[in-house]
This record gives sequence, C-alpha cells and structure tokens, in this order.
Amino acid sequence: MAVRSREKARGNPDVRHGSASLRQALQVLVLKLVQYTLLIAGAVVFAAPFLWMVVASLQSQANMFRWPPSWIPIDPSLNNYINFLSGANIGRWFFNSAYVALSVTFLQLFFNSLAAYTYAKRRFPGRDFLFLLGLGTMMIPGMVTLIPSYIILGNMPLFGGNDIMGQGGHGWLDSYWGLIAPGIVSTFGIFLLRQYMKSIPDELLDAARIDGASHFRIYWRIILPLSVPALAAHAIFTFQFVWEDFFWPLIIISDPDLYTVPLGLTLFVVKNRTAWDQLMAGSVLVTLPVVLVFLVFQRQFVQGIALTGMK
Repeated sequence: MAVRSREKARGNPDVRHGSASLRQALQVLVLKLVQYTLLIAGAVVFAAPFLWMVVASLQSQANMFRWPPSWIPIDPSLNNYINFLSGANIGRWFFNSAYVALSVTFLQLFFNSLAAYTYAKRRFPGRDFLFLLGLGTMMIPGMVTLIPSYIILGNMPLFGGNDIMGQGGHGWLDSYWGLIAPGIVSTFGIFLLRQYMKSIPDELLDAARIDGASHFRIYWRIILPLSVPALAAHAIFTFQFVWEDFFWPLIIISDPDLYTVPLGLTLFVVKNRTAWDQLMAGSVLVTLPVVLVFLVFQRQFVQGIALTGMK
C-alpha cells in the first residue's frame, strides 16, 4: 500500500512541482544566507578600524593600547579633541582643506560635465578617438606625472616671482594655485558623466534646438538638471579624494599656513614620540566631513552609480 502511494506521488505532477518549488526556495534561502554572511563580514572588516579609531580618540594613551583591546571606551573623555582643536593653526588647516576640496570639486563638475556633454551629445570628426585617447591616460600611473607637474607649476610665468620666461621665483609652488590647478579636470569624471549623459534621450535636445536654444543653454538647462545623480556621485568621489590627499600637498607645500589637515596631522608624529591621543582625535575630525557628504548625497550617489553606463 505504501509502495503504491509513493508511486502515485511520483506520477502526480502537482507533487513533483511542489517538491521542485521547495528545493528552489531552499536554494534561494541558502544563497541569501551566504550573501548576507559575506556582506556582514565585509562590513565588519571595513568598519572595525574606523570604530576603533573613534573609541581610541575618547581614551588616554595608557588605555588606548591595552591588551586585549576594548571596544567600549574606558573612562571616556573629550580631552583629546579639546587638546587637538586648541593647537596652533588647526582652524587654518581645516579652512585650507575645505577651500581646496570645494574649489576642485566645483571646477571639476563644471569642466568635466562640459567635456562629457561634448563627447556624449555632440558630433564632430575624431570625437571617439579623442575620448579613447583620454581614457588611455588613466592607465598612466600618477607617480609618473609628479615630476613634470612639479616642474611646470614651478615655472609658471608671472607668478610667484617668476618673469615672463618662468624663471626667478617659485611659480605656483607653495600656493593655493598649485593645490587646485592640477585637479580641475579628471578623465574619470568625464567618463562617468559621459556614460550617464548618453542615457538622456536625444529627442529632448532636438526639441530644444528647434526652439532656438544654443548648445550652452541646452547643456545648462537640460543636461545638468537631468544629470544630478551622476553629478552627486562625481562630487562625492572628488571631494573625498581631494580632502584626504596627502602626497601632493606634501610635495609642493612648505608654508605651515597653507597646510591641509592631512598634512598638518603629520606634525603630531615625531621621531621619538607620537601623540596618538590627539592624532586619533584629529583623524576622526578629518573623516567626519567625508562621511557627512556621503550621508547627505547618499540617495543621489547610489542612483548615479546604478544608472551610469545603462546605455
């Protein structure tokens, strides 16, 4: 009797379909468990250093390096932040970082979006070749261009005491110009915005041309408003990179009044003693603007990354 019941179940399409659906549901459940486990593990790995930095900034150096480390601050205090902010030129460093990062971000948004609009919506001989040539420059390591960039900035005519031939002074070295000018255009930014702008229907631009709109008016009134998600993503990338940049300011800046915050933090690291307590507090304060910018533009950032390259 039991054998006949099993044979009948095997021959029943509904029973077979139910078994297949159950197996499929179990496979989906296992796959989701694996995915979430990996994502949680990755989040812990990436977030742990920052969390420990925050915890360490609230403790003294004696408690900071206790073993085993404690993820809950022992005798938490804001003295490290007070001591860091009371140091000389701290406000000036934050102003320099904000001024340079915001300037480079806005300049890149303008020039990169202009170039991206040209590559995405304008037609002219050699357009694709020039675009591919620009992409090819992304394969050149940044270290290769450091010395040429340094020499060019140091020989800018009529700046920093230089004559018309670019001799006699320091040019754009040790100045805001030297921090801002090399970063006003980005090949990656042009590529990112161009891929997004290609998804904008050409019919909108044709209708604007019929109404007599110029190319710049089309760019300003149609392309830019429709490209806000990509612009937000590009702005976050640019601001983060410039705000946290250490190597380029280290090369061209020698005046302490022009130090950015990452460069100023090196003053807390000396040969025989490092002020880890103030260094951790300063590192947290340096990281906060980037985190806040991401949180404010998070929705536009995700949307821009998701839609870029759809067409």
